[in-house]
Amino acid sequence: MATTRWLDEDEQRTWRLFMLATKQLWARLERDMDQGTEVPSAYYETLVRLSEAPDRRLRLSDLADQSQSSRSRLSHSLSRLEALGWIRREACVSDRRGAYAVLTDEGFRALEAAAPVHVESVRRHLFDALDADQLLQLRTISHRLLQNLGEAGETARDIQELMGALGIPPSNGDRIS
Repeated sequence: MATTRWLDEDEQRTWRLFMLATKQLWARLERDMDQGTEVPSAYYETLVRLSEAPDRRLRLSDLADQSQSSRSRLSHSLSRLEALGWIRREACVSDRRGAYAVLTDEGFRALEAAAPVHVESVRRHLFDALDADQLLQLRTISHRLLQNLGEAGETARDIQELMGALGIPPSNGDRIS
């Protein structure tokens, strides 16, 4: 039976600071989006993914993978976005079980209005708080965490594909293997 590798005082402090900082960052980003735009923060990423896809459309399975969302959670989100008129679903003619989500012009306009609020919030709460060296460290740490998570559960290739889907091209030293 393995022995528990308890955190020492410094590790416990680091863990709790990291956990609190990331929770507070996401809470601030969500609050800024929810207060400053018509786009609920929970749906922003879905609209962004669709806006960046060819013809502003993605298969539902690809959209779920890219947003790391369960199929049922995505379906609920898409129902809400459909009710707002921001997306529409289309059947896949080559695969009867498949379907597409398509960003409508109205949805694109809502996203265009929300994007400056989102970007300003990210800049204010993350980038403006760190200097260039700290941002490089954050990037390096984030890549290492993804690398470790790939080793722990998902394959490194899955993590690399996820990074590509997120628009994070590997550069020198970033490649996960």
